[in-house]
Order: sequence, then C-alpha cells, then structure tokens
Amino acid sequence: MWRATVLSLFPEMFPGALGYSLAGKALKSGMWSLKKVNIRDFSNDKNGKVDDVPFGGGHGMVIKPDVLDMALQSVSNDDGPRIYLSPRGKKFDHQRAKTLSQEKGVVLICGRYEGVDERFLVHNKIEEVSIGDFILSGGELAAQIIMDSVIRLLPNVVAKSEALLDESFETGLLEYPLYTQPRIWKGLEVPEVLLSGDHKKIKLWKTKMSEIITKSKRPDLWTKYIKS
Repeated sequence: MWRATVLSLFPEMFPGALGYSLAGKALKSGMWSLKKVNIRDFSNDKNGKVDDVPFGGGHGMVIKPDVLDMALQSVSNDDGPRIYLSPRGKKFDHQRAKTLSQEKGVVLICGRYEGVDERFLVHNKIEEVSIGDFILSGGELAAQIIMDSVIRLLPNVVAKSEALLDESFETGLLEYPLYTQPRIWKGLEVPEVLLSGDHKKIKLWKTKMSEIITKSKRPDLWTKYIKS
C-alpha cells in the first residue's frame, strides 16, 4: 500500500478531489492510504497560534519552525521523501510522479500565509517542489495534484495499465488526437485511417500526430525529445 501523509492547517480539505473517481475507488479498496496531520495541534499557544511576523519586516505571517518541526516529528516513522510545496521548488513532472509511485509513500507539507521558517527546511533537509510558476493560497491543492498524478500510476488503479503507455509525457511526446462516435459531428469527420482497421498505419499516424502536436504546442518538449 502506498501511504500519503499530509501536514496541513486545513486537513479537512483532504481527500478532496481524491475521494472521487479512480483515486477515490483506490482509497476505499486499500490501494493507498491517507494520514492527515493538523499542524495547529502542535502549537504551544493557548489559542492555537502557529505563525508570527517575519524578522526584517515584510507583509504577512510566517509559520513557526518549532511548531512545524513537532508536527513532522510526529510522523517520523512514515515512509517516503519529505516534500514542501513551494513556488521556488523544482518543477514537478511526470518522471517525478513515476519515481514517487515507486516509493512506499510520501510526506507532503502544506504551507500557508507567506510561507514557513527557512530553518525548518534546512534542519530537516526538506525537498521543495513546485507544480508551476504561479501562486496558490496554500499547498493543499498542489499536494492533491501531486498525489493524484502518483496514485493513478500505482498497480491496478487503472484497470488497463497499458493505457498509461499512450499518455502525454510517457514517451516524451504529447498525446495524439482522440475521436469517438459519431463519425461525423458538425461537419467534422474522424480521420479515415482510424477507421481502416490497419493497425500498422494507425500506429504510424498516432506517432506522427504526437510529433506534430508536440512540436507546435510545446517546442520545449520537442527539443528535449529530439535530443534524447
């Protein structure tokens, strides 16, 4: 069983979207588990305060290192890398999702406000990961995105695992166009090759279309694909 541990000021946000569809079914069937830790439970303040003003001035509040450290120590026996969701972290991608799916689990730390005290990250050698160049109100949604991308790669979560092999990023290319019934819709027809029954031609068409789409929509991926 793959185990996800989440440290958050809003643990009630989980499982969120992960309680539905493939991830939700997999959670109910025991293919993965979820542990929620409320950071506020480790506050030594009678009002449950977990943050304070930043030294040196600046806007907003910063989550205190002692509170976060106690929360993290409470899950010291949990498996997997310790990851803090941060816009300054290394960009998360499909390969990282595959790597995490091969771990026993992961511990995800969700920040809020202006962030967390740097000393907590340094002392605990926390890995910082970003899901993109934009800012969220907290790390909870980012954590769910990472978890979803990993969970669907776990054995037996997707009934036909071979379907994962055709997806975007698996080969370094974006996925080819997809079509279904009706054959003609608003004057637009399904490409004839897909109706031919010739599997060799269909495979060549899919590869060609993946290359065309990747080159036009994601030249950065195309450059990387050509180099590899």
